[in-house]
Amino acid sequence: MKEVTTEKRALNVVDEKKAKAVNGWLMLFVIIFMFLAAIALIIVMGVLGLEGGAIGVCIVGAVLLFMCAAFSLGGFKLLQPNEAYVLTLFGKYYGTINQDGFYWVNPFCAAVNPAKSMTAGLARKVSLKAMTLNNDKQKVNDEEGNPIEISVVVIWRIVNTARAVFNVDNYMAYLSTQCDAAIRQVARQYPYDVSENGDERSLRGSAQEIAEVLREELQQRTEMAGIEVIEARISHLAYAPEIAAAMLQRQQASAIIAARQKIVEGAVSMVQMALNKLSEEQIVELDDERKAQMVSNLLVVLCGNKDAQPVVGTGSIY
Repeated sequence: MKEVTTEKRALNVVDEKKAKAVNGWLMLFVIIFMFLAAIALIIVMGVLGLEGGAIGVCIVGAVLLFMCAAFSLGGFKLLQPNEAYVLTLFGKYYGTINQDGFYWVNPFCAAVNPAKSMTAGLARKVSLKAMTLNNDKQKVNDEEGNPIEISVVVIWRIVNTARAVFNVDNYMAYLSTQCDAAIRQVARQYPYDVSENGDERSLRGSAQEIAEVLREELQQRTEMAGIEVIEARISHLAYAPEIAAAMLQRQQASAIIAARQKIVEGAVSMVQMALNKLSEEQIVELDDERKAQMVSNLLVVLCGNKDAQPVVGTGSIY
């Protein structure tokens, strides 16, 4: 049997380098001069009345000058601020122009940008501006296994044009895919909401911390694509529809219990204060049985959901 061996090929990482470019205005002057020289040869040939081989030399020279000037027109590149050209020459990376201005490069150089469609024209510029990615909502499970719906907004920009163009097939699609993976990775590390003890971070309650964790996770995944993640924040967070009603009842029950605890704590402190005041100012002396009855009545009044309906007794309490 033949042994099957698998060989892992390392990714050929391409780093950005500066392309050799000439000032466009200087080359424009040279090209205009070449056109004028070609015209001048034709005029000289007609004025001097050259014959024989001289005519052939003048015609060949004029045609060559004209063709060179016309071909050189394809080397002009115009860049606005925060734009770049990634150039290749016969299949090899030639360099990047990322400074705004008017330039001339080798006309055989071709601009490359896989994120642009073929209908975008020949000027395939790479944008260096800060851009926003708003991923669609996706259903994931949190740390407790609850299905939730979550989406994020990512603010990003390209800092290494060569990596963005050559290391990945399409840097915008790559970022979107990695964003989905990062959301799933981060979401399953934290619960949707804080637990009863409230001593842990959650997706809903720790927005700033989760945003920083998500940004770092996404930055690690997009480093090879030459992308800098400026900010990543959760834009939508909710329980999945199949458990939303049950979780709402759970939250309502927790809120009711917490409110009752506050009410009981306050009622007990008010009863304690009332008994202390009666005892300190010697308004009335109550035995243990009457104190218990008073405490019971006060707690019923203070902890009840409805207003109390007092009954006035006109006789002796004994």
